[in-house]
Amino acid sequence: MARLSNRLTARGVLNAKAGMHADGEGLYLVVTSTGAKRWSFIFFWQGKRTGDVSLAEAREAAGEARRSVRDGINPIEARKASKGAEEAATYTFGTFAEEVVNSIESGFRNEVHKAQWRTSLSVQRDAETGEWSDTGYCISIRDKALPDIGTDEVLAVLRPIWGTLPETASRVRGRIERVLDAARVRGLRTGENPARWKGHLAALLSKRQKLTRGHHRALPYAEVPGLVARLHGQPSMAALALEWTILAASRTTEALHARLPEIDREAKVWTIPAARMKAGREHRAPLTDRMLEILDLTADAREAMGTDLLFPGAKADRPMSGMSMTMLLRRLKVDVTVHGFRSSFRDWVGEETDFASEIAEAALAHVVGNATERAYRRGDALERRRRLMEAWAAYVLPKGAVADDEPEAIAA
Repeated sequence: MARLSNRLTARGVLNAKAGMHADGEGLYLVVTSTGAKRWSFIFFWQGKRTGDVSLAEAREAAGEARRSVRDGINPIEARKASKGAEEAATYTFGTFAEEVVNSIESGFRNEVHKAQWRTSLSVQRDAETGEWSDTGYCISIRDKALPDIGTDEVLAVLRPIWGTLPETASRVRGRIERVLDAARVRGLRTGENPARWKGHLAALLSKRQKLTRGHHRALPYAEVPGLVARLHGQPSMAALALEWTILAASRTTEALHARLPEIDREAKVWTIPAARMKAGREHRAPLTDRMLEILDLTADAREAMGTDLLFPGAKADRPMSGMSMTMLLRRLKVDVTVHGFRSSFRDWVGEETDFASEIAEAALAHVVGNATERAYRRGDALERRRRLMEAWAAYVLPKGAVADDEPEAIAA
């Protein structure tokens, strides 16, 4: 670009007289008769010069400003709000929710927690295509502009799961509330948050029942063997995944995201990475004979799908959804949560065995004691936990069951 020879200088701006002084390329210094100064940029758009305002237009703009002042509105703030509304119209719930998750996920415990946020808000992206997956609970509002999301839209998300998945529904509500709060702070929304619970949704949705055991409906341990026997009559991937979860007393995500490299068949150990553990520490879980049989029964499905996931889902290299196990329990008319089997296990240990409570807590991968006590407790009591889990397997498995009695291998 050629250098402009008649550019204004700092001294020239300071001493400029009334009038318009060109700096070049459409930039002008405007000095009034009173000595007030302002900058003006005049340009051409689609062949027409912009920047000029007629006397009538100027008077109309001034009239609007006076009316705003008369109504108690700051015209400058009103103009900012108008620009914010224009920006908000370009933001959908999905695009902004993704920005929010990106900005806060460094504080999440592990990768599973990150995935839960993205999935629940329907902003989980497909690893291959980079497109949003058609999963999660916020599909109905993902493409809506932020100002268009009201109470009815939030209720449309929550009502289908409020009674059947109360814990999940509560988390989804809280995450929607956080996204919409952030939008208000950014000036992309105004007014009350339609996902707020107290004084708002609390008047429209039933109060969640408080459960007496860890907030998860649990099956009495004496009824677990009967359920496992019924699972043996269900030749499905969901039945085998649920049985594995019960035998390991593991969390759902720990089981469903398990992969073959985590399994040491010779040592009979399943090593769960820290990223998938709630406590953020690697956990070694003993494998029982029945768990090894389950690995064999699901081998054909893994080979057919070309994946090392223990319990693959419908899509390649995607784990089976936790809803598959939940729906299986519903079909069997068992009104409990998958997580509740950890409570069943803990109750059985306390009431039916002589194993120390700290061994049971270690089997559940609970953090026990303070940092100093944990430092002195260097081992993970793997062999003592192995004896406990073998006793649990002997208790819940159908008596006299042998491999020949099992269903055929599960194919993809």
